[in-house]
Amino acid sequence: MLSGVCAVAVAAGLLAAVPGAGDAGDYWMRAEARFAPPTAFIRSAAVTYEPDLVPAASWIRVSQRTVPSGATTVELRVSGVRPGHEFGVQVHRRPCGADPAAAGGRYQHVPGGGADHVSAANEVWLDFTANGRGAGLASVRHDWGFRQGEASSVVIQDAPGAGGVPVACFTVPFGWVAGTS
Repeated sequence: MLSGVCAVAVAAGLLAAVPGAGDAGDYWMRAEARFAPPTAFIRSAAVTYEPDLVPAASWIRVSQRTVPSGATTVELRVSGVRPGHEFGVQVHRRPCGADPAAAGGRYQHVPGGGADHVSAANEVWLDFTANGRGAGLASVRHDWGFRQGEASSVVIQDAPGAGGVPVACFTVPFGWVAGTS
């Protein structure tokens, strides 16, 4: 059964990165996958570290749209996660790995180590509470865009805000618009 779940995870991976989609100079991307454990025979871009909260075969989709001014909207949709649970989600700097730490630190518009840098205004937070069927949705818009190559994944945490423990990760091909950030 696990190999079937993992095969679905790979088959469900969809990527559409279309510079210029919509208005001239826009960047638009959508990626989706099914979660699999890091030890799965067939790897997935979506990794679950805590299957009680994010079971194997649960689903995630992340989309991004950045316009020429740099304004960026990121949307997250999930299904199959623990119903009624509150999750924290942030964009991280590196791709997912078998170890949750592989995703590196959170992406920050203005990088820094102080508490004033850790905020929903300076980072991309997509916190949500799963409904009774285990589905969730979150969206955020910032007036700034990602720097080239510095945003690579979304990490789902066991609690909203900045203090949760990573329970899942999804490698996402975030993009940028030249001349912005």
